[in-house]
Amino acid sequence: MTSGPASPPALRAVLFDSGGVLMRPIGGRWNPRADFEQTVLAHAPSLTEQQFAAAIAAGDRFFAASPSTPDPDDYHRAMLRHLGVDPTARLLADLRRDVHPSAFLETYPDVEDTLAELSRRGVRMAVVSDAWPDLPEVHAGLGIGRFFEAYAISAVLGCTKPDPRMYHHASTALGLVPGECLFVDDDPELVAAAIGLGYAGRALRRDGTVSAVPSVSSLTQLLDFF
Repeated sequence: MTSGPASPPALRAVLFDSGGVLMRPIGGRWNPRADFEQTVLAHAPSLTEQQFAAAIAAGDRFFAASPSTPDPDDYHRAMLRHLGVDPTARLLADLRRDVHPSAFLETYPDVEDTLAELSRRGVRMAVVSDAWPDLPEVHAGLGIGRFFEAYAISAVLGCTKPDPRMYHHASTALGLVPGECLFVDDDPELVAAAIGLGYAGRALRRDGTVSAVPSVSSLTQLLDFF
């Protein structure tokens, strides 16, 4: 008598993307930070809105061409050079000065309660994000850092999703196999990549749009898996 296929392992963890899933920028722009123009104008007051728009577009191209999340100073230099502004050490320091995350970022309304309930149920959690190295500090400032045991951050690992190293770093840090982890991202293609690696996956589509991969419209729906 032959046995049937083995049952998939039970889910024990959630791997979250950060931007677009856990938090969003106040005002709608991720990069550069919302105080970029004001900071640069303090050093070069004659710049126009049109010049800033062109420089930010140049920064977007620099980001897109980078194999991983670029160093913040290199990113700022790309925009400053487009503006014709000397990227002095003082200006670069001003652009990366510490500002409380809540000045520019906010968590989505469904985030904290969902994370707290997942934690109460013993679900382990990690973050897989294309981000700068200070993401854990950003999450701590927004009051959600305490929920995460591990981070897979592109600027630290030197690669971005959908590179398998991003997903595997998080699950390995938790001591779990892919099938024990549910990956959640607002980009369906990155969810599809995770599913292809053996993870469970859900695309977060808060606007209700149809996705080619299984999706949820709110993080609270993740509670149905645990």
